[in-house]
Amino acid sequence: MPGAARRVALLLTLALAARGAGAQPVDEGRQRAERQASFDSTPMDFSTPTLGGKQFWADQLVLHDWRIQRNVFTGHSRLLDPRDRRVVSGGFDDCRDRLASIREADGLPAVRPRTVVLLHGLWRSRGAMQKLQERLRENDAWSVISVEYPSTRATVGDHARGLQQVIDNLDGVEQVDFVCHSLGNLVVRRWLTDFYLPSGDDAERPRLGRMVMLGPPNHPPAIARTVIPLDVTRQVYGPSGRELYSGWDKLAPTLAVPPMEFGILAGGNEGGGRNPLIPGDDDLVVSVNETRLAGAADFRVLPVLHTLMMRDPTLHQMTESFLLNGWFESADARQPIGP
Repeated sequence: MPGAARRVALLLTLALAARGAGAQPVDEGRQRAERQASFDSTPMDFSTPTLGGKQFWADQLVLHDWRIQRNVFTGHSRLLDPRDRRVVSGGFDDCRDRLASIREADGLPAVRPRTVVLLHGLWRSRGAMQKLQERLRENDAWSVISVEYPSTRATVGDHARGLQQVIDNLDGVEQVDFVCHSLGNLVVRRWLTDFYLPSGDDAERPRLGRMVMLGPPNHPPAIARTVIPLDVTRQVYGPSGRELYSGWDKLAPTLAVPPMEFGILAGGNEGGGRNPLIPGDDDLVVSVNETRLAGAADFRVLPVLHTLMMRDPTLHQMTESFLLNGWFESADARQPIGP
């Protein structure tokens, strides 16, 4: 690689690291969380604006745009309304009871029997999935929920455990589909291994529908070898980021190939690549080859960037098509990935 190109690529990599560093430091987050710890024992009623849970809160229950979240430091819960205002804080049961009262008083509808679950990627929040969520909600075939999880504050296994709680609390749902960006795909694959597959023929669990993977690192991402070592404090990328870099050999066997129809949408540059730190074509963060996973029912490469692909109208259309039909464009145009 020419020296100038390498310098540009390194600056880009540092910029990506800086984006992640925009999250609050762990110590600051812990201090803020501990200031709220007094809410643990006694539920408190008040309406206060919040940031919606970025990096320090994990969703426990999601009903449309209402959500109960758990603080990663104190373990206490809070109920947020659709505008991310805190309605009540205390124990999970307190928050669930309050939501039940609100649901009855306001006539909140139940989610549909088919529900699409959206999961964001590393560093990101559910806000990154908003445009895609809005597009999918135009279809009455399903309900759509977007799950918040503290991607930089726990392991992939921890995130999978949190996802299980959300799915356990999907009352009346008969089928669950997934649309995931980046790390979110690994969370679902780990959830399948740890929770869904071991449950066998449990009649009470929702059946699996389809899954759309957006820019998934289904193989160890090359950029992690450059970016993760820059995080000397281990606060930017967190445990999940370390697993992508130095823990892949242990992580990979825990990631199930989805036992459902799944399709993959990768970002690329017509074969030319964008990031000289990544071999082959890429979306600036994940290479096209790293997204591939044997068993996919369909596969496409779109001219999109990793961090922005969820806003792309073509991606929206293909995602909806796959959820409905099991293909991105047509049955005849499918590009499955064999073993």
